[in-house]
Amino acid sequence: MAGISATDVKALRDQSGAGMMDCKRALTDADGDLTRATELLRERGLSKAGKRAGRATSEGTIGIAIVGTSAAIIELGCETDFVAKTDDFQGLAQDIVEALASSDADESPEKALELSLGDETIGQRITDRIATLGENIELKRVARLSVGSGTASGYVHAGGKLGVIVGLAGSGDLDAVGKDIAMHVAATDPTPVAIDRKGVPADQLEAERRVLRAQAEQSGKPANVIEKMVEGRLNKFYTEHCLLEQPFVKDPDKSVGAMLKDLAGDATITGFVRFKLGEAAES
Repeated sequence: MAGISATDVKALRDQSGAGMMDCKRALTDADGDLTRATELLRERGLSKAGKRAGRATSEGTIGIAIVGTSAAIIELGCETDFVAKTDDFQGLAQDIVEALASSDADESPEKALELSLGDETIGQRITDRIATLGENIELKRVARLSVGSGTASGYVHAGGKLGVIVGLAGSGDLDAVGKDIAMHVAATDPTPVAIDRKGVPADQLEAERRVLRAQAEQSGKPANVIEKMVEGRLNKFYTEHCLLEQPFVKDPDKSVGAMLKDLAGDATITGFVRFKLGEAAES
């Protein structure tokens, strides 16, 4: 176990919820690669798939704004929950996200800081509030969705701890449907990783396939049977992680896709973004 630091073991333990010795073993077998060690714990049935226990968190708020057919979402961080709840801080977050929703800026905090906010930039306004509130304030994440012909919707949950924006293409009044989908994305565990199967990132799909194959191989069954097992379990993965295939939170007997068809005909989801307070600290 030489070369495996206590810091790495703790990080893996916090992320996976597995025991210390199991984490040490996995890191040793993975030559210190945290990602591979996480996969090994899953293969060995020692980690909760897709869960991350003990996530690092920070104070602040998630803000959303809808301007026309565009939606924006930000994570604005500060040092204490006391400041996060003040009208000054909440007002700052709303001003920033409305400016972002009204712009066509690149989706990066650095570019957002250069946007105009009255007679100053967002960056200057933040600097002013740092002096006023006496705490460091940081624009951690920003994202925008723009729908050419359709509706942008959003939802903020748990007093600004979690927010979602959604874009829907189609005709008619889609606002209520969009809010329902945003609420679904906020409430669902596991969080969807893509709208449909085509959108699942290739590297994530391959990693899942490796884990499922390793688990299936432990059964000792023939290779052709193992492949069928893997494909069957991948279908379950898709059902759990693709938005359109997930059971709709308000009516679990229907998928989100079926609900969308019932309520909005040929409307399609063009995109969604989900921010949870504190997640930016991990990246």
